[in-house]
Order: sequence, then C-alpha cells, then structure tokens
Amino acid sequence: MERFGIQNPILLVLFLFFDSSSQNDDVYQGSGSDNERVRNRVGLVFDLGSVEGKIVRSSVTTALSDFNAINNNYKTKSLSLSVRNSRGEPLLALASGNILTFFFFFLCQTFTHNIHVLSFVAVDLLQSEEVEAIIIGGDSILETKLLAEIGEKARVPVISVNSPISSSLSRYSHLIQAAHDFASEAKGVTAFIHEFDWKSVGLIYEDDDDWRESMQIMVDHFYENGVGVESKVGFAMTSSEEMVMDRLRKMKDLGTSVFVVHSSEVTATRLFPCAERLGMMGEGFAWILTSKSMSSFHGKEAMEGVVGFKTYIPMSKELQNFTLRLSSSLGNEDGFRLSISGVWAHDAAWALARSAEMVNASSTLLEAITECSFKGFSGDFQVKDKMFLSDKFEIVNLLESGERRIGFWNGNGSFSSRRHFNKLEETIIWPGGSAQTPKMRSLGESKRRKLRVLVTSSNRFPRLMKVETDLATNVTTAEGFCIEVFRAAIAPFNYELEFIPWRNGSNYNRLAYALYSQKDKYDAAVGDITITANRSMYVDFTMPFTEMGLGTVAPKETSMWVFFHPLKRDLWITSAAFFVLTGTIVWLIEKHDNKEFQGSWPKQMGVIFWFGFSTLVYAHREKLQHNLSRFVVTVWVFAVLILTASYTATLTSMMTVQQIRFNSNEDSVGHLSGSLIAKMALTSPRFRPTNTKGLNTSIEYAQAMLNNTVSFIVDELPYLKVLLVEHPGKFLMVKAQCNTNGFGFMFQKGHELVPLVSREILNLRTSDKLIDMEKRWFANQLPYTADDTLNPITLFRFRGLFMITGVSFAFALLVLLILWLRDTWEDLMSSVNIFLSQRLVHFRILFARTIHPNPLADAAIGDNAVQMAQRNNR
Repeated sequence: MERFGIQNPILLVLFLFFDSSSQNDDVYQGSGSDNERVRNRVGLVFDLGSVEGKIVRSSVTTALSDFNAINNNYKTKSLSLSVRNSRGEPLLALASGNILTFFFFFLCQTFTHNIHVLSFVAVDLLQSEEVEAIIIGGDSILETKLLAEIGEKARVPVISVNSPISSSLSRYSHLIQAAHDFASEAKGVTAFIHEFDWKSVGLIYEDDDDWRESMQIMVDHFYENGVGVESKVGFAMTSSEEMVMDRLRKMKDLGTSVFVVHSSEVTATRLFPCAERLGMMGEGFAWILTSKSMSSFHGKEAMEGVVGFKTYIPMSKELQNFTLRLSSSLGNEDGFRLSISGVWAHDAAWALARSAEMVNASSTLLEAITECSFKGFSGDFQVKDKMFLSDKFEIVNLLESGERRIGFWNGNGSFSSRRHFNKLEETIIWPGGSAQTPKMRSLGESKRRKLRVLVTSSNRFPRLMKVETDLATNVTTAEGFCIEVFRAAIAPFNYELEFIPWRNGSNYNRLAYALYSQKDKYDAAVGDITITANRSMYVDFTMPFTEMGLGTVAPKETSMWVFFHPLKRDLWITSAAFFVLTGTIVWLIEKHDNKEFQGSWPKQMGVIFWFGFSTLVYAHREKLQHNLSRFVVTVWVFAVLILTASYTATLTSMMTVQQIRFNSNEDSVGHLSGSLIAKMALTSPRFRPTNTKGLNTSIEYAQAMLNNTVSFIVDELPYLKVLLVEHPGKFLMVKAQCNTNGFGFMFQKGHELVPLVSREILNLRTSDKLIDMEKRWFANQLPYTADDTLNPITLFRFRGLFMITGVSFAFALLVLLILWLRDTWEDLMSSVNIFLSQRLVHFRILFARTIHPNPLADAAIGDNAVQMAQRNNR
C-alpha cells in the first residue's frame, strides 16, 4: 500500500518468510459486486500446534467471516487473514522458511540500526503481499518484543492476546495488549485471603522472566495490605518432579497451609499431583490459582477443592452460538470450552475490521483501533493507554464434577454474587472435601523454620559485626553486638537462622533493594544498617536497637595553654582594656583626696594597673572615698562576675567534660568511607568542612587523628563507641543532635516478624538486657555532653555587657568633668579673661600697624595698651 512507503516491507518479511506450511485463510465472503471492495490482510502469529493456537486461529477466522457477512454494506474495505505458525518459539515468529537470512537482517536492523539492509530485502516483498496489522499471542515477552519491534519500524498495529504484561513493552507505541488486569486481580486475591482471616501465604510461581513482573505486582500488594509471604518457591517448565516434590516438602515443613499459585497451565498441572502425594491436597490446606493458571484449562485430577480466579466473560446467546460453531469446526464437540484467548482474539479481529472501515486520509489504523468501542464477547471493548484490560474475575471452586462458581471480583474492589455486591455466592469445598475453612498454623505448631538473613560482611567494625565463611563447609558464622541483639530478639519465635554474607560493599541502599527485589532468596538483613526513609520504601525496619544520632570524636587536649581557650582573642583584649580603663577612671576620681592614689608617677601607674586587675578576684585593698568611684567599681565588678562565671563554666566543660573545639571551615574531617549518613551530615550547615577524608576502620580513625591527618571524626554513635573502647584515654566524644534514626533490622515488606521483633527489642531495652549487651561489647557507658554548643566565648556574645559598662564609665567621666568645672570655675574664668585680653591686645596692635605703619606710633600705642592691661589686672 502506498502509505506504508519503504517501511512496510519490514512487516511483509514477517509474512512472506513463512515456513512451507504457511497459510492464508481467505475469509472474504460476498456477492459478485463485492469485487470492487478493497481487500487487506491481517496477520496472525500463533503456535498453531497447540490447542490454544487452533482455538485462536479459528476464532479470528470466524470473527472476520461473520463481520464481512453482517456488514456487507461496507464498500471500502474487507479483511482477510494471513496465518503464521510460531511453533512456540520467539525466533520462529520472525522467519521459518529462511530463518537465518531473516534473523541476520533483523539483527542488523535492531542492533546496528542498518535500515538500508532490511529495506533492501523488503522492496522485493512489496510486490507480492501487504499487511495492515498483526495479531500475536503466547506466553513469551521476548516474542512480543520482537514482533512489536517490527510493528514499530513498519508503523503498523500489533495486537498481543494474553501475553505477559511488562513495563518494558510500554515504549512500543504501536503495540496493543489484551490481558488480565493483574493489579485488580492482586486486590481480589488479597481481599479473598482477608475474607478468611489468613495472615500469610506460601507463593508458588513460574520461575521465568515472563512471569516475574506480574508476580511482583501481587507480592507488593500482599505486603501493602498486611498479607505476609512466609515462603516462596519458583518452578520452571523444565523442573524435574523430584525438584517439585523437594520444594513442596520444605514448604509443608515450614508450616505453610495456604498457597497462591501463579504459573502456566503446564506447571500447574504438574504441581498438584506432587502436592497430593505429599498430603497437601487434604483437609487443612487451601490453594488459590490466579487467572493466568486458569485461563486455558479447567479442573484436572488431584485439583479438587482448589479455588481459581478466572477472567469473567459474560455469557450470551451469541457467545454460545459462536462456541458451538467453533467446536464443530475444530471437530471437538464433546467438552469444548472457549478459552479467554479465543474470546479476546475474536474481539481483536472484530475491532480491526471495524477500524479498517473508519480509516481515512487524516487517520491511521492505530488511531481508529484506539477510538473503537463496541460490545464484544469479553464485554465492553475499549482500548485505554494501548491496553485492553479485563478487571472483572469469576471465582470458581474446582471439584471432581467440574467447576462451580462461588462469586465474582469486581474492578471496583468488592466481592459480589449475581445480585448482591457484598458476599461470596456459594460455600467453598476445600481440599479433602471439607466445607470448614482451613486455619492458619501458629508459629508454635509449625516446625522450626529457616530465616534467610543477609549479613553485612565488610568486618570494618568487628565489635558491631564480624562475619566469617568456612571455605571447607561454606557455612557462614556471624558475631558482634548487632548479631547478639538479633539473636535475642528472634529467639522466642523458633527460627533457624541461615546467614548469607552481603559481598557488594557498604552501600546499604543496594542491600535494601536486593532484599526487596529478591524475595525468593532473602527474608531479612542484619548489620550496621541505619534506618532511612529511602530504604524504608523497599523494606520494613524494626524499631532501632542503638542510640540515635551522630557524634564527633577528637584527640584529647594536651596544650599547656588550654586556659586561654574559653575566651576568644577579641574578648581577651577587650577585657584587658576594660581592666586598665577601670583603674584609670577610679584613679582620676580618687587622686586629689585619697592618699592611696597619690605619690610619684611610677607609684600612681602601679596603683592604676593593680586596682584594675585586682577587681578580677575582688582583692583591691584601697578604700574608695567618692561615691562616683564606687559606682564605677560596682558596675565593673558586675561585668567581671559574669565574665569569670562564663570563663569558669567553659573551662570546666573543656577540662572535666572534655568538650571538643574545632573550626569546621578549616579542619580536616574524617568519616566512614561509603557512609551516606556521615556525608549528609558533613554537607549540612552545621559542618561544611573544606577537607574530608574517608576512613574504613577504627584503627584508621585512631591513626588519622594521632598523626593529625584529620582533626576529628564525624560518624554515627555505635561506630564511635567502638573507637573509644579500643583506644581508651586517647580520644573524647561529644554527642551531637539526634539527626539519625539508629540501626535497625531489615525485613521484607509486610513480614510478620517486624512487629514481633520490634516488641522484643523494646522488652530488651526496658529489662536492661540491651544495656548489658552494650557493656559487654562497648565496656562501660561512655561519657559525653548533651550537645556541642559550648564553643569558646566571643566578644560578640558579650557585646551587651561591655556596652553597659562603657556607657557607665562614660557617665562617670562626664560627672567627674562637671564636678571639676564647678570647683575651678572662678580660676578658670580668670585665666580665660587674661588669655582673651592678651589676644585682644595683640589684635589691636596688628590692626594699628596695618592702618598706620609708623614705628613711633606703634610704640606709643603699644605702651598705652600695656598700661591699660595692667590697670585692668589690678
């Protein structure tokens, strides 16, 4: 077709490289005038050797035939079917007649983006056949990806019927998927489990990439809604019967009695005979099958009492008639049941036929399909976000006589019967023929269960965590404070611990994700693991079993000048200046009347300094005679009292409480290498050092501080306790603010042990057993202050005190000046008059000389002026 251009040959390769048995099913029917109608082909790629493939092929063929017969008034387009046999192999879906040639070209297109190579092959194919769309099916994500890739390149729709759901398929804009709504089903299975008050289940799943994502959706929903997964087992189609028996036996030994099976028909039908031989299909057990297991088969032997979720297909006369026609065409009229894939394939073919009629010059077939809506066999057909999801499920009870419907699960989140949307419809017959609901076995009733525990194995702080693996037996042992607390907290619950070393470094965010993503391998994680919000998105933490917060460790102070440290230099200088100023002001006030402040100049200078500094210890012996000097001394003594009290408190903290002092903008800071918590603390406004150094062990901590490589260490308190215990008397610690949550044990989300272990940790703490464990591993309680806010005192902090003192001193000087002016006012005024008279005489002489430059006259004038001045003085 013209609109495909050079890209459409890519799809044509899919259909022209058929094997020798490739077929084209002509489903076109009509009158002779219909020859004017445009005929286009739809491709079908399925495993035609399977019963499912035969049903789908017949369903699509019949659907297109019915559509053309019913809508014979359409004059523009009709569809015919080009069938392709994938034989259940993804690569055979690409080519079978010349698979190596085609696969070579496909690799060139996909991995080297060599479009010219694939286009060259496709040009020749344009002359023989054209394809508008393709319908595919199967259980392989790989097959879906390969065919979706071709559809993407050719820009033609690819409709996947009942293939696995994967987020990796969302990038294909031309891929439309018809599938179960796994999220809705997960809610239904969870609600069903809650309906019978079961707290945990065993999960059996298909151990294959195609199943892992849908299985994870269900597991996550279990955990989010309080359903624990106490045991998990994965089987592949190739798993031997011996392996199946062995793993089921282990699940039984663990006390699991409720099982959820999410696997293919092949795996499920092999599973139940093994379970029956182990006595797990008898009374006291419950089995729940997901829609994936129930989509294409109906009760088998050894499955009596199983409950299954099936995609709900509303029964109608049209569907019954269609089923009868299909069974007749397949020659299997006895016991024929139309599968969900057959129903979806019918609706997909019908949607293609309707959409082909809607295509015009301004739209594409893909757009027409996404806008198409009609009442199909599966219900209301409507594509949303390139998905057609069935969110309603029929709940059936498998019995020896066949299936028995017991209720429905609606997409709106409720159970319902046909008329009432609040309960299951029928009583369930459980395995063993009992109508009594199986009960969960308590921990005490089950055998000793194994808990697979990941343990941090860096061994950087052996007192916290030390892990060793015996190379001969491959048995891992662990010891240390963290392990002792964990053993004590888990002891009441009858678990056998299997330690698995974590070998991927100290990034515990990865450890949390590994525990989250590999639920079939690990149950918990123990070690020096800090509780963080990011990690709690993937795992559940117990309550912390260590102290919370960061600490700072530095070498003990050994300087002989430590007594200068409580005050900053500017405060020392200012205080000394005010001591001298106080002595000077008191000397000025007292020197005229107080003999103790009189004498020779050296003596008076000594009195000034002595009196000022003697106020520091209130040892001044000079008696003050003036109230003004007493006022000055009183104000200064008050200031000295505050200064000495502050100095004494700070020095006491430094000497007895061993307060750390540091300049975080200049000093080099050490921290635990790879510790995200320490790095976050060092980037906060509280620190922001210019130099940081990552260290790995307590020995490296000590060496770095003793050789002055770093000035101090910032880390979480448990690490610093180890350092102080191993190097007593050399370092000191200050407890910082509680900005971390301490160490906790990690479990998979929703694990039943999380609240139980947390409760035991609380009991250990209240009974002082946790303190006893700390003493054994960290010696006695380590002394440290409540915070590190007692820094050396600066002038800025005491600016108000010196402001008050300065204003008081200025006031005293002003009063002293006023009193002095009062006592010497007459003499002062006389001196001023004489001075002014002499200045006036000199001015008159200067003025006269300027006007009458006569020397004699000047002499006369000068004599007269002198005589006049003398008379005035008398």
